[in-house]
Amino acid sequence: MKIKVLIVDDSALIRSVLREIIGSQTDMEVVGVAPDPIVAREMIRKTNPDVLTLDVEMPKMDGLDFLEKLMRLRPMPVVMVSTLTERGSEITMRALELGAVDFVTKPKISIQNGMLEYAETITDKIRAASKARVRPVNLAPAGAGSAPAQALPAIRNTLTSSEKLIIVGASTGGTEAIKEFLMQMPSDCPGILLVQHMPEGFTRSFAQRLDGLCKISVKEAVHGERVLPGHAYLAPGNAHLLLARSGANYLTQLDQGPPVNRHRPSVDVLFHSAAAHAGKNAIGVILTGMGKDGAAGMLEMKQAGAYNFAQDESTCVVFGMPREAIAVGATHEVGALKALPGMVLGYLTEHGSRALRV
Repeated sequence: MKIKVLIVDDSALIRSVLREIIGSQTDMEVVGVAPDPIVAREMIRKTNPDVLTLDVEMPKMDGLDFLEKLMRLRPMPVVMVSTLTERGSEITMRALELGAVDFVTKPKISIQNGMLEYAETITDKIRAASKARVRPVNLAPAGAGSAPAQALPAIRNTLTSSEKLIIVGASTGGTEAIKEFLMQMPSDCPGILLVQHMPEGFTRSFAQRLDGLCKISVKEAVHGERVLPGHAYLAPGNAHLLLARSGANYLTQLDQGPPVNRHRPSVDVLFHSAAAHAGKNAIGVILTGMGKDGAAGMLEMKQAGAYNFAQDESTCVVFGMPREAIAVGATHEVGALKALPGMVLGYLTEHGSRALRV
């Protein structure tokens, strides 16, 4: 059975290029194209698509307004087609909060050639979206984000906070999963390093959004900064994030090496570095995502003495990355997204006093 895709974009060129890319896939078919949400509403009723690609900024009805109505009245997997601008990244972050599964970016120059270069990325995201669990979303007013989650109690153990590290990887559906995870972290939690598969230009907006919602500080990582308790460091788009050591201190390291598992940043790269430099002082967390990035690195973390958690299938948007990590025996515990922060902090409370440098 082919994946039925409806394309919604006000640009005739983008509609044509997307139709060409999607239509060339043996497992997909374009069931319609629409220049705006008004036309799209009727086409959804007629064609019953499996996945919708939706432009962020359109005439007649804003893409966000349409998405909000769609997720309330007829929830379905949506992949946003976004512009690589500051405004585009902010709108895209809001779209993910409203329930979009993922997004792709329009090239700034030579749109037709650029979109064809993105063919593999676009079609991979459509495949992932077709398998996604779409749930009703708690729609907060624009700009408000989600209602703040109740942060868990402080750890109150200086050794635990300074010696332990939490290492997190995610992909499809991960922006909301990471947000929910971090919003429960107390201000004295151990330093957190994060990889979320996102392109350059979007990770800064994502980090800033998280920083405004969480009790901990969240920032886009830069090269060579000390990893501090109560801080989370997000891998920037188009750069691998690694953990490094300098004497008694943990440091961030950015690297422009080739993509791993077709990703830069790659979860495996971060996890391998955590195994090498933190060992038993690392706690690994793998969240929702398509593919297997992170499974091998998490197994190496476990072999080095780390304790690892995976998000369960019922709360993942896509149960790819956690499933692969579980399958290779890399995890110790599996839990629902809402429960994971408490499980991690519970482990830290029980074992934190035994933290030792490796």
